Amino acid sequence: MKRRTGQDQSITRQWRPATQAVRGGTARSEFGETSEAIFLTSGYSYDCAGDAAARFAGEQVGMTYSRLQNPTVEMLESRIALLEGAEACRTMTTGMAAMTAVLLCQLQQGDHLVGGRAAFGSCRWLTDTLLPKFGIETTVVDARDPQQWIDAARPNTKVFFFETPANPTMDVVDLKAVCAIARDRGITTVVDNAFATPALQRPMEWGADVTAYSATKMMDGQGRVLAGAVCGTSQFINDVLLPFTRNTGPTLSAFNAWVVLKGLETLDLRIRRQSENSMKVGAFLEARVPRILHPGLASHPQHTLAMAQMDACGPIFAFEVDGGRKQAHGLLDALALVDISNNIGDSRSLMTHPASTTHYGVAEDKRIEMGVTENLLRLNVGLEDPQDVIEDLDQALTKVGL
Repeated sequence: MKRRTGQDQSITRQWRPATQAVRGGTARSEFGETSEAIFLTSGYSYDCAGDAAARFAGEQVGMTYSRLQNPTVEMLESRIALLEGAEACRTMTTGMAAMTAVLLCQLQQGDHLVGGRAAFGSCRWLTDTLLPKFGIETTVVDARDPQQWIDAARPNTKVFFFETPANPTMDVVDLKAVCAIARDRGITTVVDNAFATPALQRPMEWGADVTAYSATKMMDGQGRVLAGAVCGTSQFINDVLLPFTRNTGPTLSAFNAWVVLKGLETLDLRIRRQSENSMKVGAFLEARVPRILHPGLASHPQHTLAMAQMDACGPIFAFEVDGGRKQAHGLLDALALVDISNNIGDSRSLMTHPASTTHYGVAEDKRIEMGVTENLLRLNVGLEDPQDVIEDLDQALTKVGL
């Protein structure tokens, strides 16, 4: 397949992120299509048996099987790597497939992982339930406190794993400090960057070794498909992660890759507008609810750190009511515009009650320790006119006595 003129790494890496999001990694067939083609094929043919043998031996460049390579998927991987500033990227079926693979590919019995306690419910299941089943020790810390990472590290610690901002409490981790602690000890840092995406935050610039994503969220951004991604050095992606994924098969489909490619073209525009909308909605709610957790507002305890690490606040934040689950559910039920949904990063405004949805499977004592109380609601502000979102929240808050 012929690449368009100029599509070599020495040139594409000089492009700015908005250009990379539209053109990075593009490969064109002999037909010269302008939009990326969808290659819906499971396998590939060879001109002769020797070519097949050479490709499987890694002696000849070319595709062998879509569990390993697909032209559409490779375009997406190249584009995400460029946006991230990473040497390489590997995509997967879902965000949780990416999180699971990036941990299991490098951990084994007897190893130790330190994780941030504020995390997506399924990520806490990985650290609290899955990894210990394989004899991998885990310690959970308040990721906001660098000293706790120092205290938790052991001689057999192999990975630091955390989200920033964290889901759903919006805890912000000092990337520079925690990554330095890990690097000094030979520990690999894995950062879940799904809330910010590389459009707003690039953890590798602060010392992270690996970033992982649910590309379902802002990268697709329109609630259409599931996808995940892991970025890192070529050595990590090809020698550590790829042997795991090629043999376990969490393969992203060509169609889903194409949809995410289309989403990336508007990522910068969407996430910045949604960040602006989020600030307006957050400012309104700050005057109406008992507590708001919004990294873009000065009231957030880590606002200064968040704005130093991020280019904008992002579309997602949390807030609390004071009447427990009954009032929280009542508020959700009173909404007319904002959808009740556990998804995030969508172009539509969405709200959920994490304690009864995304974190339902986390034990109650652990939920409380994380800050996921019955009073907590998480809001994703979309691309609607923010005044319409504010008016919908206003009427709903009034109905539940706030």
